[in-house]
Amino acid sequence: MSCIRPAVIFCMAALAGCSLAPSYKTPVVDAPAAYKGSATNWQPAQPQDNKPRGDWWKSYKDPILDNLIVKLDAANADLAVAVANFDRATAYAAQARADYFPTVNAAAYSTRNRQSDNRARRGKGQPDVYGDNAIGLLANYEVDLWGRVRNYVKAGEAGAQAAAADLESVHLSLRAELVDDYLALRTLDQQAKLLADEIADYQKALKLTEDRFRGGIDSDLDVARAKIQLETAKAKVSELTASRAEYEHAIATLVGESASGFSIAPAIVDIQLPEIPVGVPADLLQRRPDIASAERRLAAANARIGVAKAAFFPTVDLSAAAGYESTYQSAWLTAPNLFWMIGPNALMTIFDAGRRQAIVDQAEAAFRVDGAQYRSTVLHAFQEVEDNLTLLNNLTEESVTLREAVKDTNRALNIAMTRYKEGVASYLDVVVAEAAAQQVQLDELSIRGRRLQASVNLIRALGGGWNADQATASK
Repeated sequence: MSCIRPAVIFCMAALAGCSLAPSYKTPVVDAPAAYKGSATNWQPAQPQDNKPRGDWWKSYKDPILDNLIVKLDAANADLAVAVANFDRATAYAAQARADYFPTVNAAAYSTRNRQSDNRARRGKGQPDVYGDNAIGLLANYEVDLWGRVRNYVKAGEAGAQAAAADLESVHLSLRAELVDDYLALRTLDQQAKLLADEIADYQKALKLTEDRFRGGIDSDLDVARAKIQLETAKAKVSELTASRAEYEHAIATLVGESASGFSIAPAIVDIQLPEIPVGVPADLLQRRPDIASAERRLAAANARIGVAKAAFFPTVDLSAAAGYESTYQSAWLTAPNLFWMIGPNALMTIFDAGRRQAIVDQAEAAFRVDGAQYRSTVLHAFQEVEDNLTLLNNLTEESVTLREAVKDTNRALNIAMTRYKEGVASYLDVVVAEAAAQQVQLDELSIRGRRLQASVNLIRALGGGWNADQATASK
């Protein structure tokens, strides 16, 4: 008998290393060697690729923007929801890890009892009324023979890591949205300044035309054209003001303030396009938090298959109890009243009409769903990077062309104004030239703003400054 017990303990220890979960490997998604839409101006050479990317918005070098990001981090409501979800996931993981340890309960009771006169097997001379007083500890520990507890813990920890990545996804998205809105607002400030300068020029032109009309040089038609040009420009200012207010209200909500009491003073800020270390496509699997979240959910689903399969095998618990029990309250906690018990117990379901198999089937189907979602997330990530690289390259080429067009239209305007003052051209030529110059300048500012916003979208597509190791740290 003394030889049997060590053998049983050895077998149980060996079985404790078992796990019924399938062997997990991160799905392989083929990544190209380089981005098709990449260009040298978007891939700075080493060692810039190794620079920290955490505070990526600081590459726009705007202190007002930096301050707004600080406010967003402290007060954004959507970010608070993501933080709470992360806290809930980490608490769930901690709950799962608690199953690694025994559960210990304390119990006590003191009762007064009367037994039936006709009770079966009642001992001779037993009292009709007696007391029963007990106090003790009860412990229970599940022997994890089939890996149910370990897989349960793995699923919880992977879920916490996925929640950490989800939190960073929300963080990245909100910051990018704030930067995007701020850059759009500053672009509108520049357009408003351009219109203000043009209105001043149109007012001078109107006065010149009126003076020439009074001198009999110009016709009333030229004066009317000059007035129409001035009024049209003033109408555009109102439109820009309304658009700017919408961006300002959006920023207020992002930083957790009321739109009614929030404002950003207009300013002409020359924000330059930052250098963006693009790297290689394989880096994206580590730098995108949504990819890390999808992969961690897949790992959790894999572990849950092991939990489901463990239900086909017996659950073995080690139970123990110890304490004091007596029919008398006096001298209750003394050695003669001590009791204890210890031993294993097992429970196994024999028939459940296919319930356990259905649960396993559900877990395996959930794993396939998460696997497909992981692959879809990776492919969409590659697409987003390619889209924004291509857009940036095309906008850069368009920007170069428009800068030349601004020079040409300004030169044409100067020629038309000179010819008009010399009396060899009508004011219609000036109107046409000014309209062309204004439109090209507005287009050039719009393209500059779109390039800045496309750079934000590229940084977001690249995962910002995040790395998958940060999700692992959530453990």
